[in-house]
Amino acid sequence: MTDRLPLASAPSIFRDDEPVIQSHPLLEGASPPHFGSTACWDLNGVIRRPPSLARVALRTTFRGLDDPRWNLLAREMAMIWFNPRHPAILARGLHLPSGPMAPVTVSQRIGHLRALCAFGSTRHLPSWVGDWSDDDFKSYIEHRCQASEASSALGHIHVIKSLHRFRQALADGGLARDPWPHTSTNAVVNQPITPALKTQAICPETWFPLVRAAWTYIHDFGPDILRAADFLRSLPAGTRSTTIADDILAAWMALPEGKVPLHPLTGSPEVNWQLLSHLIGVKTDAFFTSCNAAGKARRGAVERLVADGRIRTSVIDDLHHVVRADGTTGPWHDHLQPRSIGIERIALRNACFVFVAALSMMRACEIREITKDCLTEYFGTPAVKSVKRKLDPNLPTVHWWIVAPVAEAIETAMRLSVDNTLAFSACDARLGAGGFTSQTAVTRFINHVNRHRHTSGLEEIPKTKVTPHMFRRTMAMLTRDYPGSEIAVGMPLKHAATRALANRWTRGYMDHDPSWARLLTTAIDDRRFQRLKDLFEADGRGETIGYGPGAEQMRHAFTAVREKAATLRATGQARRGDVRVEHDLLQRTHLSIRFGKLNHCTLDDSNPIGAKCLEDAVIPPCHHGPLIDRCRPARCANSIIAPEQLPIWQAEHDSLTRLRTLPALPPNRRRMIEEQIRDVEIALNRDTP
Repeated sequence: MTDRLPLASAPSIFRDDEPVIQSHPLLEGASPPHFGSTACWDLNGVIRRPPSLARVALRTTFRGLDDPRWNLLAREMAMIWFNPRHPAILARGLHLPSGPMAPVTVSQRIGHLRALCAFGSTRHLPSWVGDWSDDDFKSYIEHRCQASEASSALGHIHVIKSLHRFRQALADGGLARDPWPHTSTNAVVNQPITPALKTQAICPETWFPLVRAAWTYIHDFGPDILRAADFLRSLPAGTRSTTIADDILAAWMALPEGKVPLHPLTGSPEVNWQLLSHLIGVKTDAFFTSCNAAGKARRGAVERLVADGRIRTSVIDDLHHVVRADGTTGPWHDHLQPRSIGIERIALRNACFVFVAALSMMRACEIREITKDCLTEYFGTPAVKSVKRKLDPNLPTVHWWIVAPVAEAIETAMRLSVDNTLAFSACDARLGAGGFTSQTAVTRFINHVNRHRHTSGLEEIPKTKVTPHMFRRTMAMLTRDYPGSEIAVGMPLKHAATRALANRWTRGYMDHDPSWARLLTTAIDDRRFQRLKDLFEADGRGETIGYGPGAEQMRHAFTAVREKAATLRATGQARRGDVRVEHDLLQRTHLSIRFGKLNHCTLDDSNPIGAKCLEDAVIPPCHHGPLIDRCRPARCANSIIAPEQLPIWQAEHDSLTRLRTLPALPPNRRRMIEEQIRDVEIALNRDTP
């Protein structure tokens, strides 16, 4: 077979022997395909392939475009997209943006051209696209919109408009007119220029068990997996001498830690003879054979160890113990042997990917670009550096602030990666440099956790839709409405959301998601009640919970709760006699308190008397609670200034006092500062013990 088709009658502005890649940086020793190649342009080994892309993404194929005119048209358009500032293109008066199109996008656009050609064949339209009418193109777009969402037709419209825009550089002229003149691509199908984000957030029923499982794998199971893999690598190469092997076996049997490996998941204690040979360092296949007396004797000696209980199902001891759903306790893995170690290494790598995607707000392609020297500090804060590729042709190295658990996940991924540079790569050199895709990492980790949860003790992860970019969407949504601690509900993580606020997100990712509303509202209420309990217990110990009229109100309320609890105990109405009676009463009392940085507010919505923020204020419709921007802690009857907040007020007083001494301060500004100082002094005089 040949890779060439008969040339079209009209000559092309591109030579058959010129390389198709002239605007991208080439790899060392690269041999780009030539324009005359009519079947496929394979750019693997020609330009750099991002780790997140499969090899097929760098192939532009022209299958389905067998007609010479259509084939030449496809190659010319691909050539223009790859090299927009080509001299021959500029000579034809076509001035395009200088940035070349990505190979994966070019491949998609050629696919759109292929679909256009197929549509013409099935509808018996003229054989050459230049002879189609405007209605033919409009019918094609209507067909695409009926087959899928209207937004999916945008790429097809772009290709049709490009047939008209590129007409001066195309051998057969392209389209003489635009089917939609003076109309943008998006306007053709009534799509907004900035479409609404369609990425959904991961539902909370999936998010929490998934992130907890990933962290458990990294922090609890990961050390065992890495230790087992290191142990296998440290085993001796093995001897083929039977005499030496007998000495090795005798020495191994004399060691107390010499335990016989058994086959996993068998009803009887069957010795894994192949693994035993590997553990003791013997490569003689017939060493434990049952076909001769020497082999039978060796088997008998080993089986006596089994009878004495010197057995193991994992290559290492002291695996992390877990409590399972049925209440039993045991190691998280019941047969960690060579094959399962390889499987668990992949699961651990996938857990690292899931965890970093969930808590770093990095895109999947940016995570896959993380290198083994990525961990650093950025403005004094732990950070990870990677290459930003989306929407930025300059490919800058940028920093994402991270929390310590994310750093631990990246460090674990580095130990698993067989690539010399990348942190997230294959765990086995036989799988090549990539070894996985971002989506399969997520899907296979969920399946692996659910398959082995009865042994590992992990929660079942619901089988809902989870894709890599949904992690970024979920975290962005959480940090918009619930920064601080709510993200850590059910997880041993702190400040992940606060740190994530400093990272970069796409507009729309922070939109509210209804599936989280009820859960996080409950989480906020639980957190608020926990802080209220802390104040109640501190007051019970005689500690100062705060200063000001609000603090007095709170102390009176706490005293009333204790008196009511004492009455219930005395009359036998309390079912429990411990502090939980008081906590139950405290929760039913519904004390109103809002915790803040400068002060706490005890405003009661049903009785807002004394609330300075509401005096002479225009209250928005349906608004409940204080007007935070009008808060005057020094003069409000609902204000509590906690002991830990006093240094802030004292620092403010010092700062204002220094500012008042400036000689060039305007009189009106000085009077304003003096008024602020009086407010701060009132707060300090009222609240200082």
